[in-house]
Amino acid sequence: MIKTIIKFFDKLEDKVREKLSRKPILYALVGSIGIILLWRGVWHLADDVGMSSWISVISGILILLLIGLFVSFFVGEQTIISGIKAERKIDEKTEEEIKKEAITLEELHEDIEEIKDKIGIQKNKENK
Repeated sequence: MIKTIIKFFDKLEDKVREKLSRKPILYALVGSIGIILLWRGVWHLADDVGMSSWISVISGILILLLIGLFVSFFVGEQTIISGIKAERKIDEKTEEEIKKEAITLEELHEDIEEIKDKIGIQKNKENK
């Protein structure tokens, strides 16, 4: 019974996402409404159980630290990675550096396409 319900909502989610992805502004609006309503519900629930401001802050930080979202949400993985690599922000880079990165990305894309082609050829030979 539970598997049937989960499967139903999984398929429904796929259909809704497919339709909304074609209308990004509507998708953002619906998503933001959902997030705000969830946030409002949690806020009121915390008020109903008499949770103080400090307990709310500490509980939220502990939950986010426990599940590994605290740093990645507030700082972002890209920011952390660029800091480790000592990269500059995009607005601090020169035009030459940006062009160089674009060329490197294009070369990587071409290499990946070549690898895909080779794997595709090998898979076809194996299947025969």
